[in-house]
Amino acid sequence: MTLPLLVVDAANVVGSVPDGWWRDRAGAATRLRDSLATIAEGGLPAFHAGPLEVVLVVEGKARHVESIPEVRVVAAEHSGDDKIVEVVRTAAPDRPCAVVTADRELRRRVTELGAEVLGPKSVR
Repeated sequence: MTLPLLVVDAANVVGSVPDGWWRDRAGAATRLRDSLATIAEGGLPAFHAGPLEVVLVVEGKARHVESIPEVRVVAAEHSGDDKIVEVVRTAAPDRPCAVVTADRELRRRVTELGAEVLGPKSVR
């Protein structure tokens, strides 16, 4: 069975709350990853019932955050946005897919590929 896919823009979601994340970007991404585990199991009301495949795309100083069983972490070597588009593009065309980001240009790019878009508050 192919699960619905939820792709999370770690830098954008972490950056949406001024809680000092800039002092420890990897730590902030790790906390976000851990909080997504319950969403992977239970689903997200704004998108789909669980279980979900959750992919967290990290970049920069958070690139070394590792996956956990409930959340696959994908490190972008260069542009996090380009990596997110790649993940969406390689998803099965009939598979429900949503991207969590507030980045306007990224929202445009992934909706052109058929993905839904949710704001950072949907996973906070």
